Amino acid sequence: MGVALSLFSKVRGGVHPPGYKSFTEDKAIREIKASSTIFMPLQQHVGTQCAPRVKKGDEVRVGTVIGDSEAYVSAPIHSSVSGKVIQVAPHVHPTFGDVLSVLIENDEKYEIDPSVKAPGTWKDMDAGELRRGIRKAGIVGLGGAAFPTHVKLNPPREFAIDTVILNAVECEPYLTSDYRLLLEQPESLLEGLRIIMKVVGAAAGIIAIEDNKPEALKKMREVASANGFQVASLKTRYPQGAEKILIRSLLGRRVPEGGLPMHVGVIVNNVGTAHAIANYFSTGMPLIKRVVTVTGSPVSNPSNLMVPLGTTFENVIEACGGFKQEPNKVIMGGPMMGLAQFTLDVPVIKATSGILALSAAEAKYSVPTEPVCIRCARCVDSCPMGLNPSYLAAYAYHEKWEELERLRIDDCMECGCCTYGCPTKNPIVQLVKMGKVEMARRKARDEKTEEELASLKDKDKDKGGDRAGV
Repeated sequence: MGVALSLFSKVRGGVHPPGYKSFTEDKAIREIKASSTIFMPLQQHVGTQCAPRVKKGDEVRVGTVIGDSEAYVSAPIHSSVSGKVIQVAPHVHPTFGDVLSVLIENDEKYEIDPSVKAPGTWKDMDAGELRRGIRKAGIVGLGGAAFPTHVKLNPPREFAIDTVILNAVECEPYLTSDYRLLLEQPESLLEGLRIIMKVVGAAAGIIAIEDNKPEALKKMREVASANGFQVASLKTRYPQGAEKILIRSLLGRRVPEGGLPMHVGVIVNNVGTAHAIANYFSTGMPLIKRVVTVTGSPVSNPSNLMVPLGTTFENVIEACGGFKQEPNKVIMGGPMMGLAQFTLDVPVIKATSGILALSAAEAKYSVPTEPVCIRCARCVDSCPMGLNPSYLAAYAYHEKWEELERLRIDDCMECGCCTYGCPTKNPIVQLVKMGKVEMARRKARDEKTEEELASLKDKDKDKGGDRAGV
């Protein structure tokens, strides 16, 4: 299963923010119960939102499908509790505003749905059966991207996959959920890696860990060496865990502009995803809970928790003893790429890797009323994708959409290195995100216009007409 590694190959950019891992790195994962009422958004993944499969008054159990879609790029949603559906209505979402959600009254019996059955020995299944099982389980990327895993593991035939990388870098400050999985569930992670490798036909499997996690490196090497896997120790640097950066650091392969890891024969999966895959094929239980790091100085007892999906942030924080001081900001995820929340009534979803609370002193950040660039080039030096972030921000602010496309705005991974190092505190990442949203909106509008024009032309042909200029 070996592959030639190109460890510590020169990769540009990146920053070295303080890690703040000590809050929770020694805290073993503990399981908590769900809220008395859970809120299950029907959009917990990249792709098409699920349609409800239940209605008000229905009884559900743990593992009951409550939302699904016929679309390929989607993933079903399952209940994490047993109880009664109170309502199917919009509810606040940690990422997308108000999203259609299934509200379930938790009867606290946690009865398991009869459909939850182990699917059989995965070694006896072919790639198609394994992918269908992964989709049935509603598994998505648990590193934060939440891309449906069955889609990721189905590259076009012309792209042969030779290597699967298990991403355990966890370079985002404060977060330690992946680290604890490495220490506590190493066998399960390797089982998930084996399944992924079989699905994509890869011969090599690598577990990638940063060198600031010596205990995890030691544990994984003990387990992996006996199974023919490689464990790679990478120099600590943010954003080392980004797929394209990781592939270049490990293998010396460069993913082309606008390309994906499959274009260079690689698939990258988060360790949490591998754990969820292994759990499904051994128990039949779909993705109904995940590990969440709850951390920050205002938290009374920072912890790593196994949280049922749909549990509110408020209940999760209560499970950590609440706040010992009023937080100034609460973020889903880490400080570099996370999203600030305006309420604790939002639910834990599949993309919730962490809940970070910051004090007023820690969250202090003065944003200028208008972007000011002093041409220091720190953002350019730190950008791991070789972009010019200051220009991207300026053109987004001034709505120069053609220039944004020319400057490869879609290659920006929104890692935040540019904003982190900016001496004038320009909101570079926020402006880039705004630019991406507006460009996507314009593209959708243009495509709709082209479809409408094509439809008019087809109608004219059917009538034998000739609409000049259409």
